[in-house]
Amino acid sequence: MTTLVTHVTLADLLKTALSLPTSATPSSPNELETPVLRSIAEAREKGYECIGLPLTNDSWRSRWQNMCLLSPDEKPDKQSLEVKAEQWRIRPCFARDEVNVTQLEEAEGLIAFVSDWLELDAWDDWVRHDAETALLQELAYASYLGTHTAILPSPRHRAHVASYARAINAALKAVPYMQLSVRIPIYDPSMIQLNPPTKDPEEEENPSRLGSDQPSIATWEMWDVIRNVCGYNPRLTLTLDLTPPLPSQLKVLDQWIAEPTRFIFLPASTFHSNAKGYPVLPKGTQSFVRDMMKISPSVILSGTNAGRHGKGGEAAYAQYIRHLEKTSPAVKAARTAGTVENFALGYQDYLQAPLQPLMDNLQSMTYNTFEQDPIKYRNYEEAIFRAITEWPKPDKLIICVAGAGRGPLVARCLSALTRTGREATIYAVEKNPNAFVTLQERSQNEWGDKVKLLFGDMRTMEVPEQVDILISELLGSFGDNELSPECLDGAMRFLKPDGISIPASYTAHMAPLSSSKLFNEARAAKDEAAKETPYVVMLSSINIMSDNGGGLSGKCGPRVQECWEFEHPRRDAVLNAQGLPMTNSHNARSAKLTFHIPHAGVLHGLAGYFEAVLYGSIGLSIHPERMAKISKDMLSWFPLFFPFKEPLYLPSNCELHVSLWRLTNERQVWYEWYAEAFLALPGSSMILERSTPTSDSPSEDAMGLLSPSKPLTSSSSISSAIIDADDYALTSPTFSSNVVMDDETSLGRIGLVKIGQTSLHNPGGRSSWIGL
Repeated sequence: MTTLVTHVTLADLLKTALSLPTSATPSSPNELETPVLRSIAEAREKGYECIGLPLTNDSWRSRWQNMCLLSPDEKPDKQSLEVKAEQWRIRPCFARDEVNVTQLEEAEGLIAFVSDWLELDAWDDWVRHDAETALLQELAYASYLGTHTAILPSPRHRAHVASYARAINAALKAVPYMQLSVRIPIYDPSMIQLNPPTKDPEEEENPSRLGSDQPSIATWEMWDVIRNVCGYNPRLTLTLDLTPPLPSQLKVLDQWIAEPTRFIFLPASTFHSNAKGYPVLPKGTQSFVRDMMKISPSVILSGTNAGRHGKGGEAAYAQYIRHLEKTSPAVKAARTAGTVENFALGYQDYLQAPLQPLMDNLQSMTYNTFEQDPIKYRNYEEAIFRAITEWPKPDKLIICVAGAGRGPLVARCLSALTRTGREATIYAVEKNPNAFVTLQERSQNEWGDKVKLLFGDMRTMEVPEQVDILISELLGSFGDNELSPECLDGAMRFLKPDGISIPASYTAHMAPLSSSKLFNEARAAKDEAAKETPYVVMLSSINIMSDNGGGLSGKCGPRVQECWEFEHPRRDAVLNAQGLPMTNSHNARSAKLTFHIPHAGVLHGLAGYFEAVLYGSIGLSIHPERMAKISKDMLSWFPLFFPFKEPLYLPSNCELHVSLWRLTNERQVWYEWYAEAFLALPGSSMILERSTPTSDSPSEDAMGLLSPSKPLTSSSSISSAIIDADDYALTSPTFSSNVVMDDETSLGRIGLVKIGQTSLHNPGGRSSWIGL
């Protein structure tokens, strides 16, 4: 449940102080004798977890400004003030009347707000220096009191945000046990000054500022500078200030989901009155807050006791936030039994090593977890049922379950046979000696002579007779990452020439993602190999950076793109006398994907998904845009996360080119991945060809560029088999050295300029591989 915090201002604190009894001695040790303790007690009575309180007051502000903001013609005692300032810089210290908190008991119930008037990014060098000194002084005092969290003032000037970030980095080192949270306005272009103040009145009235008519990522870019300078320190988080209006295009806000947002600051002024007079948020803000509830931020409510709205009083604001939380799609899904979100509670954004089912024998608990998935086995049974129903021969069927585990697919086969009224002999093949004991027990107690058990590795063992239908559940999060192709290469020997394989095919899909949390999790391990190891992850605090559409060059594919496909039975492998492939080279794959990045962000990795055709129109999918139509709430697979060792900044409207390889040798299979970023600009020799050439013969010019190239996206058999392919049909333009434009004068010559790249990850399988 979201934690609620009430913001106590200096005026609120003064009001509370005046309401306290004037008795010099408390009547009992537990009497609430300070304004802070009284404020904490009252907040908890109203349902708040704690209070947010300025650590210092106006006395401190006045002293600091008198010492540090002197002008040349100011005050006759300037010299003495400068001496005091130097003494303060040598040994910073508060006077008792400059701080609001003095007791450990007070600090336990509050979140400290550092003075918001400190300009760590001021235009003046000395102001920045003294502001940093004051910041360290305040944090040192908060640390002395045992305060666990401090909220820092907002950066003001984009030109000096690096100075702000450097000061925060110094503060993180100075107070090693505190959480620091940077308060950032989510969207307010007018506050970001691009030029320093000037003495020209006309320029001062109209400074150069970011336009307010378009959505802006300016404040996010300031945050990106801060967290980069601070080295993605896990103790540095975000406080999103929702005081300013939200942009009209909410898509630009998705990037905040991927950031370490710990607090949302909501003043009463952000709320509107509904028809009945109760406070409600504007629709755009409602939608954003609901979406943010998936990462469980604490909500700081400010000014709710000012009576800005006619009905409901102070309690109405907290009740409304609880309503938004309750109606958040992510929260509703997490609280609904049977959903993926409910099943994965506690595992969101948790990195897990993929299974190695060929190298390792799975534990019974692992089998038990996967067997809890009713959707997967429902679809498998339906696929088996249809395959049996459509089998043209009336003879007794021969069915083989390759990789039977503890027998869930065997049970589904028997159920499908009962539904069709057909007879069949079922062979169950399993290599795990421990799971084979469970199969024997089930055979004795449940199946009898309907099922024949075979112990051994499907790649090398023999079965008594060829089978009509071969069934397996060897898929991984990326389709082939648990070596389904290699396993089924051997098992295909069991299948008659006209036999059916379930699954019939599967495809791997990929999208670029941003996630500070996943980036920090991957690099938390001291082992360098962890930074280039694919992980199974229930993705939550992420932003898929790509978008559907062609981008400026017109050649980008969809938001999530297909990498490659495997089909069974295969016909292209060269076989030896035993019917086995002579090498594993036919299972190598590569993909070159091109994504349009509409909004600036930081690339932290790649999200991998899969889809499978079981039989006919029955399938399985964890594709984020299609799984709801194919296998909604399937529990067995989380996506695969391919991390990048270093973040890659991507500006708005750029293109990301991702290269991915599935490679193999005699003993291992592994993935390698690499990415490049480009900006599409006019006036380049690399020109977009807007229509696919009719000739298949390449044309060549002096630069040696070839046309046509392979289409950047291909239609998946899964799209056509499982869902309406028209919904996902895309025209894939190609590159050519020849300019072929329908209207070159209006579109101009568009080329690509490279702006960044990653290193090649996991070359030669040095960090991660799957053993054959």
